[in-house]
Amino acid sequence: MSKRKHYLDNIRWITLCVVILYHVFYIFNSSGVISNIGVKGIKELDAICVFTYPWIMCLLFVVSGVSTKYSLKNKSNKEFIKDRAKKILVPSIVGIFAYGWISGWTTNYYGDIFAGNGNMIPVPIKYLIFSLIGTGPLWYAHVLFIASLLIVLIRKIDKKQRIDNLFNKINLPILFLLFLVVWGSSFILNTPVVTVYRWGIYLLMFILGYYVFSNDKIIENLEKISIPLGIITVIFGIAFTIKNYGVNFGSNEFLTSIFTNVYLWLVILSAFGISKKYLDIKNKFTDYMNKNNFSFYVLHYTIQIVISFILVEYIKFDNFIFNYIILILGTIIILPLMTEILKRIPIVNRLLLGIVKK
Repeated sequence: MSKRKHYLDNIRWITLCVVILYHVFYIFNSSGVISNIGVKGIKELDAICVFTYPWIMCLLFVVSGVSTKYSLKNKSNKEFIKDRAKKILVPSIVGIFAYGWISGWTTNYYGDIFAGNGNMIPVPIKYLIFSLIGTGPLWYAHVLFIASLLIVLIRKIDKKQRIDNLFNKINLPILFLLFLVVWGSSFILNTPVVTVYRWGIYLLMFILGYYVFSNDKIIENLEKISIPLGIITVIFGIAFTIKNYGVNFGSNEFLTSIFTNVYLWLVILSAFGISKKYLDIKNKFTDYMNKNNFSFYVLHYTIQIVISFILVEYIKFDNFIFNYIILILGTIIILPLMTEILKRIPIVNRLLLGIVKK
């Protein structure tokens, strides 16, 4: 039995923490990116969104692709899809109707999506609309499940593993040049209204995770150059953030820029190299974070929306910086507490968190 790759687990939960932090600043952004709370915060702090948004979800899909590779070594295709449906698909659908409506309601509170005719619409219909527009971060689970179906289909077609053999020939120069493929994928299969569903680049990232970043030789080569590559990535990231400060970081123009895609690719390569070199470790904290990773992901944004709404509508700090501070601290305290409560409620833990008894 092969040794578990703890660095992969650590990339996952660390990236999750960055996603949670990103949403703190995204909620109050002043860059024109639509959020559920229609209140602008400190404009300078939008730079954190510019620095993190291009790569956080791409990195999660790469990690998910690698994990899928290892999972399918121990499961049949049927068992794997059944497991993904229980742990990912069901919670992502139930969550839309269980708590997604909260995001939808706050969106309507600030934007009046019914154009002043809300009183004429029955409550059940409004609830349904609020739920459907309050998907929030659950979109990740939807794309991930489709990606899982796609990889199973590819495996069925490629029974002789010709694709595996092709990707096994990749060396570092070719690996760096793959950014051209990444850049090209950023233009395709982007939904026009719900812009977070960027099917082209996210499906590609999942496939690259499955075929490329699961290759031990490639990871070892990245580990060897991880320090200089990491330094270059940080410098590039700072310059990238300065150059794009104030732009709409959720716009198609920003996300399809060649510089955005070079930057996100450098971060992904650096993340795997540095994590393999320094983070191939396990302790009680990392184990706890890994066990609760998906639960934290699906729950965190709704908690942040509720805290944010209370802060700006009822507490109303004179200095806006306190909204950020309280939101971060509130998330750190309430998110694990809420997770531990829901984990202990039968049926609810399965439907909302995807916790299935082994």
